[in-house]
Amino acid sequence: MRVLIAEDESKVADQLATGLRAEGYAVDVAPDASAALKLANEHPYDLLLCDVVMPGRDGFTLLRQLRRKDFAAPVIFVTARGDVSDRVKGLDAGADDYLVKPFSFAELLARVRAVTRRQRSSGPHVIRVADLELDLMARVARRGNEDVGLTNREFALLEFLMTNSPRAVSKTAIVEHVWDQHFDPETNVVNVYMNYLRRKIDRPGLKPLLQTIRGVGFALRQEPE
Repeated sequence: MRVLIAEDESKVADQLATGLRAEGYAVDVAPDASAALKLANEHPYDLLLCDVVMPGRDGFTLLRQLRRKDFAAPVIFVTARGDVSDRVKGLDAGADDYLVKPFSFAELLARVRAVTRRQRSSGPHVIRVADLELDLMARVARRGNEDVGLTNREFALLEFLMTNSPRAVSKTAIVEHVWDQHFDPETNVVNVYMNYLRRKIDRPGLKPLLQTIRGVGFALRQEPE
């Protein structure tokens, strides 16, 4: 998942970003509503964590603007403003949850998992390509009858490839969805992670599913007999 944090307090933003990255999320940080709006227009996000009080436009105004632009990702307000009227205003603006500071990071993670589960429950939570299965809710991958152990980043990469299967996706598209805005697209880390996946998914004796498409990028699909 790629997460956008809209938070003007740099210390809070850094703590949130560090904790989420340690959990395997790709994270971008915006110090105000204008920067958040710009990033949301430029990148696909799976979740927005948003403060209410920020320079310029407040979080409520930002969210209403994003929803008018068809920003469909779940949104959690993370703010010190805990009055009932503020909670109601935030939820009416289009938020999926409202968390009042101070809070434990464990609770934030639980709420992140909850809102993303609700979003995924409207669609299939198990993706299948040939004999490869990815359970998005349980976060488990299986090839045939065997579980495949994946890191958080490997899981995110495999999910993106399977969601787009059988289409090929470019290295740029992979970076856009799996890594954050500060990632250097000129590095070979995408190739490295593709090799990690190949060793785990395309084990000896199994038909290869992960393919390099010269001049295009990568694809996960079963070749016809």
